[in-house]
Amino acid sequence: MAIVESRSRSEWQDLDRDHYLHPFTDYKELGKKKSRIITRADSVYIYDADGNQILDGLSGLWCVNVGYGRDELVEAAAKQLRELPYYNSFFQCAHPPSIELSCLLQEITQPQFNRAFYASSGSESIDTMIRMVRRYWELMDQPERQIIIARENAYHGSTIGGTSLGGMKLQRAQGGNAGTRASNISGQPYWFGSDRSLSPDEFGLQAARYLEQKIEEVGADKVAAFVGEPIQGAGGVIVPPQTYWPEIQRICDEHGILLVTDEVICGFGRLGEWFGADYYGVRPDLMTFAKGVTSGYLPLGGVMVGDRVSDVLIDKGGEFYHGYTYSGHPAACAVAIENIHIMQRENLIEYVRDDIGPYLQKKWQALSEHPIVGETRMVGLMGALELVQDKSTLQPFDKDDGVGAKCRDFLINNGLVMRAVGDTIVVAPPLILTHAQADQLIEKAWKCLDLTAQAVSK
Repeated sequence: MAIVESRSRSEWQDLDRDHYLHPFTDYKELGKKKSRIITRADSVYIYDADGNQILDGLSGLWCVNVGYGRDELVEAAAKQLRELPYYNSFFQCAHPPSIELSCLLQEITQPQFNRAFYASSGSESIDTMIRMVRRYWELMDQPERQIIIARENAYHGSTIGGTSLGGMKLQRAQGGNAGTRASNISGQPYWFGSDRSLSPDEFGLQAARYLEQKIEEVGADKVAAFVGEPIQGAGGVIVPPQTYWPEIQRICDEHGILLVTDEVICGFGRLGEWFGADYYGVRPDLMTFAKGVTSGYLPLGGVMVGDRVSDVLIDKGGEFYHGYTYSGHPAACAVAIENIHIMQRENLIEYVRDDIGPYLQKKWQALSEHPIVGETRMVGLMGALELVQDKSTLQPFDKDDGVGAKCRDFLINNGLVMRAVGDTIVVAPPLILTHAQADQLIEKAWKCLDLTAQAVSK
């Protein structure tokens, strides 16, 4: 008996409209347009209900790092589901997959990380981090350290905690600031989005020092932590200048506040290193993770907790009143273990750093020659391009014209998924991308830039 009924595309679309509320969606608009029904996937390609092959240039949602159709991950899940499909980590119990994964994560992270706490998503991981940070300062007899500082336009999930912490105004406006003491600095390290009067290195220092200004504004004795993605993903793949993160590290160290890197997108090879903190050479006290830890095959998130924090929680904290039903889910942990083993066996970190990363970066940079592209940027396999109305002055398009959305629609209709963040087009393909597939990605991207240019010139 089939688990999922066999239906036509239009039947699926009608049922979807009538019964499924999608995340981050205008439901009325989607009801008119109707969903694209994705039915299967393999390697770096997804296929819709009409049989169209589409190159997935966003790895699902920044997560399918080892690509689709990996039987090793399916078998790891099936084996664990037969042996122990579920048991909780409450009541002084544990099971081998969660322990084994914790040891494996300790091996691939920086020396200060020896312990992991598990959740089921990046949003839950952020909420866990908030609880841990606050508890740490309580145990350090500094309970007034409550404020966690994040950045303008930052995305740290969509729970109440994550939304309150994030800096996306539209998201926070929908009930997203319910009692979580968070503060956003006014600048992000987005050189292209500035007036470009400073060099990138000068701008990086200026952007980092907004943190210092915010600390002085609210009082260092009130600040618990600073959190940031090494590269802002949903904000538009904001690649900071090389001066930015070292200055952030200096400021956190000087003021004694905890440094948290949100590795939900950047972690597990996306930048050609295991984690974004490794790429930028910073030493976080905590790292949140999700997505690429299982390549999206099963939900899993967590927090790597540095010794500075975990030692205090253990030695002084007593019971930590926090956790989830699915913390350390055995099947999800089994998939994560095999996913990391695949990355190690196939040398995917080195492949992104030394081979496919540089190859795609060179091809991506060539897109900057297109008449409506103002800038391209890419680190590892995570990049963006900026659509502009006037290439000589970098004048942007009018926001109301929705040029980025037009370009995104041309892309998907021509067999390539990339995401529009305003008029920024972002890309993050699976780490197994081949040279031939990279060539295909660039060819389709150029074609759709042409189609976009033609559409906006009418």
